[in-house]
Amino acid sequence: MKLYSDFAAHRARQMTADIVALVIIAVSVVMGVVVFSTVNQLARFGREMQAAGADFRTSMTDVGDRLGDVPLIGSGISAPFDTASSAGDTLASAGQTQQDLVLQAAIALGIGVAALPILLTLLMWLLPRLRFISRATRTRALLRAGLDSDLLALRALTHQKVATIAKVDPDALGAWRRGDREVTRRLAGLELRSVGIRMP
Repeated sequence: MKLYSDFAAHRARQMTADIVALVIIAVSVVMGVVVFSTVNQLARFGREMQAAGADFRTSMTDVGDRLGDVPLIGSGISAPFDTASSAGDTLASAGQTQQDLVLQAAIALGIGVAALPILLTLLMWLLPRLRFISRATRTRALLRAGLDSDLLALRALTHQKVATIAKVDPDALGAWRRGDREVTRRLAGLELRSVGIRMP
């Protein structure tokens, strides 16, 4: 597998792009975690509400139990406290619901903050890098298998920009058809350079 170009300037650009992309991805992940942590702190109110509800329920249940032990009137006196203890359950349940909603929001925002720049980076950096690696690796394998200059020159004529080909020779196609070895060699070098491989 060929990861980088044989040409120093191109290789330096590739390495710089790799470093920048990795830094962007790392910073995006850190920012996502920070946003998640910050938003998730809002669940503190839900935890406090849940704890207050549980404490209220326990207190009302305890008072109701104590008053329930009073002879003759105990069951009548304890009934309102038993009802009030269910209000504590409602408060605790509301606190749990608030925590769940905050957690969902924190996860969604954290992922959103991290995912968008990561996806953009992968689209703008990873896809071209993978395309380069694929072309360079395949071309190097073909060279080792005996790919000759004529086929490389033909690939240059079909893949490279017309202005770039014209710099080699104004009538590069005609020269290639005539078998001009110098033009063929330069076209082959042009194609190899585009995939980051030096002419052997």
